This record gives sequence, structure tokens and C-alpha cells, in this order.
Amino acid sequence: MKGSMSTDLGIITIDPEVIAKYAGSVAVECFGIVGMAAVSMKDGLVKLLKKESLTKGIQVEISDENKITLNFHVVVAYGVSISAVTDNLISNVKYKVEEFTGMSVDKINIYIEGVRVID
Repeated sequence: MKGSMSTDLGIITIDPEVIAKYAGSVAVECFGIVGMAAVSMKDGLVKLLKKESLTKGIQVEISDENKITLNFHVVVAYGVSISAVTDNLISNVKYKVEEFTGMSVDKINIYIEGVRVID
């Protein structure tokens, strides 16, 4: 079963929503990330999400081999190096999610949905 691990005491199953919430909280702590974004397919508008709804900007897929793929839709701060921000985001999220879940992160895709000036 996807997202499940067997131990001597039983089976542990982690819901993808839990992984998304944890990954989102790690991501917004990274330098240069303003927040998660939701893209409206109907009108193509990008909306910055509040802390309570971070998971709407993240998709989690778990393969049959328990490898995690994360898709982030983020808004970055104006004036920062996008490559530096994304490298930092990937390394932090990969390390912390692997430590949290005990499963390996296979791929992290980052979609920059907007740039915002922060005061």
C-alpha cells in the first residue's frame, strides 16, 4: 500500500495530506519564499494562500515503492535569486520530509507562480 511501512509492532500509514502540510510549513520558512500559490484554471489568476491553506499549493504523489514526489506552486520575493531560493527549498524540504516520514523523496518540482515585493 502506498505511504505504508511495516514495523515489528504493525503498519504505519502516512496520508499525503500530512506530508503536504509538513512540506508546506518547511517551505514557507525558507528564505525568499513569500508563500504558496493556488492557480485558478478557470481564469488563470494566481492567489497567494494563507497559512491555513498551504496544502492547496502542494501536490504529493507516493509511488508503489514509497518514493515521494512533491510539486510546489510558490510565490517568491522580488529581487532574490530564483535559483538560490529553489536550491535552498529543495535541500531543506528533502532533508526534513525524509527525516519526518522515513520515506525517500524522489523528486521535487517547483513552479514559480509569481513575484511579490515584501516590505
